[in-house]
Amino acid sequence: MRRVTGEWIEAPEAQAVMAVLADAGHEAYFVGGCVRNALLGAPVGDLDVTTRARPQETTALFEGQGFRVVPTGIDHGTVTVIAGGIPFEITTYRRDVETDGRRAVVAFADRIEEDAQRRDFTMNALYADASGHVSDPLGDGLADLDARRVRFIDDPAQRIREDYLRILRFFRFHAWYGDPEQGIDAEGLAACAENSAGIETLSAERIGAEMKKLLSAPDPAPSVASMQQAGVLAAVLPGADARGLPLLVAFEAEHGFPADPMRRLAVLGGEDVAARLRLSRQEARQLAQMREAIGSGEAPGALGYRLGAETARNVLLLRAALFEVPAAAADLDAVGAGAGAAFPVAAADLMPAYSGPALGARLKELEARWIASGFTLTRDELLA
Repeated sequence: MRRVTGEWIEAPEAQAVMAVLADAGHEAYFVGGCVRNALLGAPVGDLDVTTRARPQETTALFEGQGFRVVPTGIDHGTVTVIAGGIPFEITTYRRDVETDGRRAVVAFADRIEEDAQRRDFTMNALYADASGHVSDPLGDGLADLDARRVRFIDDPAQRIREDYLRILRFFRFHAWYGDPEQGIDAEGLAACAENSAGIETLSAERIGAEMKKLLSAPDPAPSVASMQQAGVLAAVLPGADARGLPLLVAFEAEHGFPADPMRRLAVLGGEDVAARLRLSRQEARQLAQMREAIGSGEAPGALGYRLGAETARNVLLLRAALFEVPAAAADLDAVGAGAGAAFPVAAADLMPAYSGPALGARLKELEARWIASGFTLTRDELLA
C-alpha cells in the first residue's frame, strides 16, 4: 500500500484535526492537492480534508474541542478549522445533484467513492488517512499520477459541462504535472475543443487566476500550444498567438530568468488582455509597458533608464522571442547602465533662460542627447 509522509501530515496540528473526527467515529481523509503533491515529491500547500461528518457536526465537534471554526462554504459542506494557526478545509463527502457549468448543487454523500466520482481529474481523486496510507477509490488515480497523465474522471465532456473552468485546469495541470514526452490526453483535448464556448460563462477573475497559474509553470509552452490548437486560447484571449512562447521559455532558462506570468502573457499578445483576465492595476501597467516597448527600437540602456532593469530585460527577452533572434547577454547587461543612471540636469539649471513649454522641451532635448551618449555626458557638457 502506498503511503505519503512529510512534515505537513506528521505535524501535531494535522494529527489533532484528524483525531477529533476519528474519535467521534467519523471517517476522514486528506484529499486532492496535498496527497497528489506529496506523492510527486512537490511542495504541499493547502490542506484539504474530507469526511462523512456533516458540516454542522464538524462545527460542533471542533468548537467543543476549543478550535476556531469558520463557515467558509457551509452550503457546499465546507468549514475551515484553524489549528495552531494552520487552516484545514474540511468538507463533507458530496455528490453533484445539478450543475450549470459554473456552480453545482450538491448533496451530502456517505461513501468515499461518491465523493471521488465528482472530482475533475483522476490524480485529484486520491485520499490519505491520518497515517498516510493512500486510497484510490476509482482505481486509476495512482497509475495516472505515476505516468504523469492528466485525465478527466469518466466522460471528459460531462466533467467539463459541470464546470467550464475545468477546461483551463486541464491545460494548467498538464503544464505542471503532465509528461511532455507523452503529450496531452487526446480525449480530454477533444472535449475541451468541443466545449470551449462555455468559457464565456466564466468570470474574468476565475479565468485570470487560472491563466496566471498556467503561465507560472516551468514550461507552459506545450500546454498553451494545445490550447491554441483546440481553439481554447482564442476563446480566452482573442488575437493571442502561442508561437513565441517556446523561444521565450528557452531564453528564460538560458539566462536564468524565473518564470513570470506577465512576461509570458506579453509574448502571447491578444485583445483587451487586462480586462479579460481582470488583472490588477500594477499587472496591467507592467503588461502595457512591455508590449509598447517591444517595437519601440530603444537601445538596452535607454530601456533600462525609462522602465527599470527588470522590465527592460523582460522587453529584451520578448523581442528575442518574437523576432526569433538570440537574446544577447551583452544587451541584458547593458540595461544596468541605464537603470542606475541619473540625469544630471535639473530644471533650475535652465532657468530663467527657459520657462514653460520651452523649458520642458529643452530638458527633453538634453536628456535625449545624454541617453544617446550612453549616459556619459556630464552636466557641464550638456549645458555648454
